[in-house]
Amino acid sequence: MIRSAAKNFEDVTVIVDAADFPAVLDELRKNGGSVSRETRARLALKAFATTAAYDTAIANTLRCRTGSSSRAFPETLLLNFRKIMDLRYGENPHQQAALYASPEAQGRGLAAARQLQGKELSFNNFLDLDAGWRLVREFPEPSTVVIKHTNPCGVATGATVAESTKRALEVDPVSSFGSVIAANRKLDGAAAESLAQIFVEAVVAPGFEAAALERLAAKKNLRLLDLSAASGEEPGLEFKTIGGGLLVQRPDILGAEPERWKCITERQPGEEEKRALVFAWRVVKHVKSNAIVFAREDRLAGVGAGQMSRVDAVKIAANKARELGHSLEGTVVASDAFFPFPDGVEEAARAGAKAVVQPGGSVRDGEVIAAANRLGLAMLFTGVRHFRH
Repeated sequence: MIRSAAKNFEDVTVIVDAADFPAVLDELRKNGGSVSRETRARLALKAFATTAAYDTAIANTLRCRTGSSSRAFPETLLLNFRKIMDLRYGENPHQQAALYASPEAQGRGLAAARQLQGKELSFNNFLDLDAGWRLVREFPEPSTVVIKHTNPCGVATGATVAESTKRALEVDPVSSFGSVIAANRKLDGAAAESLAQIFVEAVVAPGFEAAALERLAAKKNLRLLDLSAASGEEPGLEFKTIGGGLLVQRPDILGAEPERWKCITERQPGEEEKRALVFAWRVVKHVKSNAIVFAREDRLAGVGAGQMSRVDAVKIAANKARELGHSLEGTVVASDAFFPFPDGVEEAARAGAKAVVQPGGSVRDGEVIAAANRLGLAMLFTGVRHFRH
């Protein structure tokens, strides 16, 4: 009946949202009992959007209930997203943007965040906040992530969120300027004190203590996003657009599984190195490919992100760390994909690294392993790749 009414909008006013009643009643009073064609057409469009969303929900539910695998990709992909808000702008100020959320993912992920203070969020703010939230949730202990242009420039764990925040900001104080911060514990006053000393764009955490809100209130433009009410589950699908099409995949939710890793070198990693390798592997998963991470057991030491060659990613990570005054002696290295040549491992050792974790699988694995043995490195193969484009 809604569709029939909407089809006949030239003569019928159809209302599917109670929020439209006051405006329609006001128009009826002003126009002697009539509604303008413009209003009828607008309401008809809203009615068709409502029935389309309803039909989509039915189709998707039936697909799951009639034997179709919930993990299968359907021949016809039906999406239903409702606009949450208009954004300040897109990737650049001349681009318009908005945030939409799926009813199926309601209450899950960054779209469920409650903004406590600060100016409006932009497209890039959401991308950075999402990158930080996804990474910081990899850690079971109190952790803080500093994100710049979707890549981590500071990551650390600690006994408290105040300690992890202080450590994370110390990794790269230069890049931390204008960054986005994510914490996996409720932000307390001590952590807020560290953040108050620098300029950051936004902070996301599963809650803020009163002392933290009071300390950060003076930074009126600083966005604070509370995710305490959000579920930890991620939406079932990820989407990326290409010209004229949509790429769909399951999210990369595979965490570090060190019990499955295989040491393929003569030297075995020590206990501290093992902890550092797990830390590094959790981080490198969230760095743009080609990705290289130098780390210790409780903090990031250097990052090489988005490079066209893996050896250059190693060099950039090492050089950046040196510029910031960090010694890489005794660190470990994680690579998101295999080393295609021994040169990347040689550069890592030259910088001071003592252990490496990587997926393995290159046709030159033998040469890379031989180089690691020659250099006295411990090397572990995970058998898992974490490309991030």
